Amino acid sequence: MISVDEALARLFALSAPLGAETVPLRTGAGRVLVEPVVARLDQPPFAASAMDGYAIREADHCPGVELNIIGEAAAGLGFSGAVANGEAVRIFTGAPVPDGTDRVVLQEDVTREGDRIILSGPLEHGANIRAAGQDFRKGDRIEAPRRLSATDLALIAAMNVAGIRVARRPVVAIMATGNELVMPGEEPGPDQIIASNGYALAAMAEAEGAEVRMLPIARDSESSLRHTLGLAEGADLIVTIGGASVGDHDLVGKVTADLGMERSFYKIAMRPGKPLMAGRLAGSVLLGLPGNPVSSVVCGHIFMLPMLRAMQGLPAAPAPIKRGVLAAPVEANGPRAHYMRARIEQHEGAALIHPFDQQDSALLSVLAAANALLIRPIGDGPQPAGAAAEFIAI
Repeated sequence: MISVDEALARLFALSAPLGAETVPLRTGAGRVLVEPVVARLDQPPFAASAMDGYAIREADHCPGVELNIIGEAAAGLGFSGAVANGEAVRIFTGAPVPDGTDRVVLQEDVTREGDRIILSGPLEHGANIRAAGQDFRKGDRIEAPRRLSATDLALIAAMNVAGIRVARRPVVAIMATGNELVMPGEEPGPDQIIASNGYALAAMAEAEGAEVRMLPIARDSESSLRHTLGLAEGADLIVTIGGASVGDHDLVGKVTADLGMERSFYKIAMRPGKPLMAGRLAGSVLLGLPGNPVSSVVCGHIFMLPMLRAMQGLPAAPAPIKRGVLAAPVEANGPRAHYMRARIEQHEGAALIHPFDQQDSALLSVLAAANALLIRPIGDGPQPAGAAAEFIAI
């Protein structure tokens, strides 16, 4: 068995970044930027009013001053003239500041009488003007790689950029195996259960930016496995669920070897998830996950998601580790790293970690109630409540 860190290193070696493509900005949410975006203009492109009010000269900014209103400036329709001493322009938020004016006095700070205003007091100290280029300048950049958020898209749009270069979405083929499985909605036989793991893994992969193909269930025969693996042709990552252990009906290792898979490793020192397998099969990376529901989903968080991030050009790094304190004591850990299902609660500025009493790898209800995996290192001794601990948010 190899360690989790060694398994990740070998998986990253298999997970080279994919190609890039240009997409319209509208479809860029969640995609990974692979080339910098360069602003094509200043923002704002002109000095603009930050408030509704009156644009005036600095020399006229005194309580009791009376000014003549000579025009109006609105967003998208500025005032074309210049403003002299004793004059003002009615102005609205976002409008260009007229030539000759230095500040915008709030409409609440004046009394208007026809085409004249009288400045009242006290007056605000701020100019209420957004300087040209205050947000960004022409030539400013958004660097890559970067997963694009909604606000990133707004920033890129303001930079007057309509198309972006992003990583191609990884294509992931997910294949559950086993005679005991039926699809949701079907009537299971007396010895069968519902195939559930693939739905969590598909949702996780899609949230990480992948395109997912859910393949039919492969039965416990070499012919069925060969046929279903054939349906995964062209996928960047093939994720098998179950069949990777050493039982008489666990045939994934044998069939993939017969098909020419270059195995990277088999078995890792972790629980849940010991019977993990990985390698390269034709043009795809294959990740063989355990069949137990919790085991497969935990391994998805620890291994599959970091692989998908690396395939999209993001740094090859494990899932982010956070720190907190134990809310309850835990027993000593054995020779495998243990990723315990836990619930995180914020208490007085610290993350309080509540590990669940039941840690059986078949209990999806416990996993659904968890929002973290408490990491117990190999050979870690018993730890009391209040001890520092590390976790991965899920």
